[in-house]
Amino acid sequence: MTIGVIADVHGNRVALEAVLGDMPAVDGLVCAGDVVGYNPWPGACVETVREREIPTVMGNHDRAVATGTSFSFNSMAGAGVAYAREQLDDEQLAWLADLPDERTECDGRVKIVHGHPDDPDRYTYPDMFGADMLGDEDVLVLGHTHVQHYESYDEGIVLNPGSVGQPRDGDPRAAYATVDLEAMNVTEHRVEYDIETVERAVSEAGLPEKIGSRLRKGR
Repeated sequence: MTIGVIADVHGNRVALEAVLGDMPAVDGLVCAGDVVGYNPWPGACVETVREREIPTVMGNHDRAVATGTSFSFNSMAGAGVAYAREQLDDEQLAWLADLPDERTECDGRVKIVHGHPDDPDRYTYPDMFGADMLGDEDVLVLGHTHVQHYESYDEGIVLNPGSVGQPRDGDPRAAYATVDLEAMNVTEHRVEYDIETVERAVSEAGLPEKIGSRLRKGR
């Protein structure tokens, strides 16, 4: 069984379409949260994830949009949250609000969180990965940092597929991963997408210009 793994879409419809179009044949998909925030297509991204019935957990931006709180977000993040709340309808907001902080899929073999198993809002960078993060699952999937990385241990795999909509690891291409649960192998993927279209849409939506311009640097 092979699964596709995505995270941190952040309202970037163009990047999400590129990832789904590039993804090889898989038996299912999972998402480690933050479907919305920052970029100007929160509704389209929510609908894509809903229509495909992708098992998803709640990211901090998802929670902020669903609850109307902004936490300690910077101005760019705060603007994205406010924009998403304006754009999403009641059904879409309710879907976000119903997302769990964690879930298990594939008969318990895959656990999905946003930040860390002990704290959904904790940034867990690659140098913080460890076998002690794993429970009974074979694969722990997390997002939040927008940094693509995985580590394999005797106990299993810890994987961040990277960000679909706003990579922050120096590579501007949209990121995702696939996992072969039989061989216990991870393949990291990157795919180019039309950043110029996103920049233009950011400007037209009245969002902070840097939301679009930073995409070119993968930061």
